[in-house]
Amino acid sequence: MSGPALPPADPLGPVLEAALYAGDLDAAEAFYGGVLGLERIVRVGRRHVFFRAGHSVVLIFNPDETCKPPAPGKLPVPPHGAHGPGHLCLSAGRAAIARWRTRLVAAGHDVEAEFDWPNGARSLYFRDPAGNSLELAEPRLWFSR
Repeated sequence: MSGPALPPADPLGPVLEAALYAGDLDAAEAFYGGVLGLERIVRVGRRHVFFRAGHSVVLIFNPDETCKPPAPGKLPVPPHGAHGPGHLCLSAGRAAIARWRTRLVAAGHDVEAEFDWPNGARSLYFRDPAGNSLELAEPRLWFSR
């Protein structure tokens, strides 16, 4: 692909927010706030509920609401949304992953997979009530430190 030369890119920081989609925000709020213990930042009716996860934010949107254009006078956030399961991975140490496994099972949530990657990092996979694939993984999965 040829075209005009691009100016240099400024370095980007870590992911600030990540979005998943769930039609039942009550179930999502109970799971992310209750089971996962994330701090709820805000909920706006049937449209969304947001949670703090370390130095990032997990956005849970109702896709049937976010596909609508913004109302006049509201923030001009473009319509967006997805249907079907998404994926989100949160970092946790090996010992914490083992404790999370116990907590998830005690709360009635199945563990879909748990294994060590070729580099030795541990991952645990499970689903939220909307069917999104969630993973807890040791940071060394992607970062050597």
